Amino acid sequence: MSASTEVGELSAAELSELYRAKKLSPVEATQAALARIDRFNAAVNAYCHVDPAGALAAARESEARWAKGEPLSPIDGVPSSIKDLTYAKGMPTRKGSFSTSDAPAAEDAPFSARMREAGAVILGKTATPEFGWKGVTDNPLFGVTRNPWNTGRTSGGSSGGAAAAAALNMGVLHQGSDAGGSIRIPCGFCGVFGIKPTFGVIPQWPASAMTTLSHMGPVTRTVKDAALMLNAVARPDPRDWYAGSFFPGDWTEELDAPLAGLRVAYSRDLGYVKVRADVAARVDAAVTRLRMLGAVVEEADPGFADPIETFNALWYAGAAKLLDTIPAEQREKVDPGLRAIAEQGRGLPIVSYMHAMDARAALGELMGKFHRTYDLLVTPMLPITAFAAGRNAPAGDKDGDWVAWTPFTFPFNMTQQPAASLPCGFADDGLPVGLHVVAAKFEDALVMRACAALERALPPVFPKAPKAG
Repeated sequence: MSASTEVGELSAAELSELYRAKKLSPVEATQAALARIDRFNAAVNAYCHVDPAGALAAARESEARWAKGEPLSPIDGVPSSIKDLTYAKGMPTRKGSFSTSDAPAAEDAPFSARMREAGAVILGKTATPEFGWKGVTDNPLFGVTRNPWNTGRTSGGSSGGAAAAAALNMGVLHQGSDAGGSIRIPCGFCGVFGIKPTFGVIPQWPASAMTTLSHMGPVTRTVKDAALMLNAVARPDPRDWYAGSFFPGDWTEELDAPLAGLRVAYSRDLGYVKVRADVAARVDAAVTRLRMLGAVVEEADPGFADPIETFNALWYAGAAKLLDTIPAEQREKVDPGLRAIAEQGRGLPIVSYMHAMDARAALGELMGKFHRTYDLLVTPMLPITAFAAGRNAPAGDKDGDWVAWTPFTFPFNMTQQPAASLPCGFADDGLPVGLHVVAAKFEDALVMRACAALERALPPVFPKAPKAG
């Protein structure tokens, strides 16, 4: 049980125990979550849509199930959210864009459906940049999402609403998506946990514009909460043509396993990244903890050069395809940055795109070989801490390319590996620092196991309320 006795600060695991013991009801937990949204959302803009009536109705149904001792799952009655790129029946899917309709979705996407089947209470939709196109969260329709640790700073993106909501426990379980770092970037900036599992483990429908770069995953305060969420959603759905065939069993079962003998490669910079000194110091300290926990840690780089040009070819082509789905008369309303990369994608020769696909495959093969020697690769999550809100890149960045300041994330979307962001302390500016933990494809359990052990050794700290900045 957490030190706090405030209902709104409890984890999913704690709520489940209290429901089972009949010491708390899902209605009380939902009311507490809604109260936190009322208190905090104006400062951070994490939610773009809230459904109090629907959430309380679902909570009452859950309360009845727990009263009979018949919960649908351990997350039955746990307050949750869905990212505003994902369909949730009865709620609009605006995707941060004036070009979309405010009509409610007619059906659930697989993630939303599995959450409801597990009894989770969906509070509403969390903010994203327009169509999730960049690594910060602001959009023309709903404005800027801000960092709970300093509201003058960005939450990161594209799952910035989910990460800001998790940091403040405005709901307990939050859905993110990640095609270039969009779960891990905001988790690193906001100081919460998030994992993108191996590609295809969580089904997506409709398919992302970025297709096989895009992973679904949880954003939570704790590793165990993420595991409980994954137990619910990591199941196949016939609507996802791209889905994989690897669907793990119980994601919680290895969380307490020791790390003795685990082979870990630590790369401070992948051989080419400039990391701020105070950020590197916190990551070094976390890696020292890994050694103390019994992992065999060696400093080693995977051996690839910066693949940003390859990634951008794939990303820009996806953006061009996305823009083509928007009626011509609506395109002038779209974020100018998204329009600009879409134009570059439109001009990309098909043979260049195919060369990028070959380079992607070569990177995947290299990482497959690397993981024959090492169980895990550990790096900083980001080379910096959160910069000013409302910008696409830090001040002074000559290119303004969001991909350039998040060099540790996008390579592992191209390789489709499981990768997680775990908070590991605070930099000199008081903002969170994250540790990035990567494993070979289908070795998701190793990522969760290492993150759970480090979380016990380095308990995370969360803001009591948004901090003005």
